[in-house]
Amino acid sequence: MKQTRQVLSVRLSAIAFALIASQGAFADNDESGGCVGLPSQAQLKAALVSAVAVETSGLDFQMWATVGDGVVCAVAFSGADRGSQWPGSRVISAQKANTANAFSLDGLALSTANLYSAVQPGGSLYGLQHSNPVDTGVAYMGPSASYGTASDPMVGRKIGGVNVFGGGLALYKGASRVVGAVGVSGDTSCADHNIGWRVRNNLKLDHVPAGVSGDPARPDNIVFDITPNPSGGTGISAGGFGHPTCINTSDPNALPAVR
Repeated sequence: MKQTRQVLSVRLSAIAFALIASQGAFADNDESGGCVGLPSQAQLKAALVSAVAVETSGLDFQMWATVGDGVVCAVAFSGADRGSQWPGSRVISAQKANTANAFSLDGLALSTANLYSAVQPGGSLYGLQHSNPVDTGVAYMGPSASYGTASDPMVGRKIGGVNVFGGGLALYKGASRVVGAVGVSGDTSCADHNIGWRVRNNLKLDHVPAGVSGDPARPDNIVFDITPNPSGGTGISAGGFGHPTCINTSDPNALPAVR
């Protein structure tokens, strides 16, 4: 079954890139005065389908993705319908996009994966995960049949939320200008990060200026530097921005370099 899904994903990937090419430059997706220069729902879906076809780490599941710049600009899923990926991951993807957008600047990108260790008890950002709560009225409004479509009820509204594991990445145009963020959810947090990274690369919005990973070619990449804590409890990140490994974790250095 997994092989059949992968074959289908590859075919959908070819269709996806044809769609991206046919639509040209990103539409000024302007439902609420923002979203300018960010991808349309069709472009986000195409980039997500292609990323899922390539990335097979984690559980190799279908995914949700959200793009936003303070408001939700587009929501998409990669599977055949909205039930093909974890339903709960729709809101998590929006939460991740909000987090990466809220805590990245023109000069420094922070992926949600970079926040994990810093928010643990005793960490430099402990408590951050409890700030900016999700607006549940926005998260669950409207007909479920519209979820993940161009008319998703979250679009044009502020979702809020802070998420502190992999899957959220800031989006950067030329001259390293942050224009929003993408959030991806539906698999292990490590696979979420990898697929989000590939989505951003597919959208060509990865002109990332700097980050905390220590790798100039992948500035806001996930960092696996957590070692066991001899006193028990949460492990210790050598650099302070580490993330735990996951099931079937892949090599983060295998991800495409940023532009």
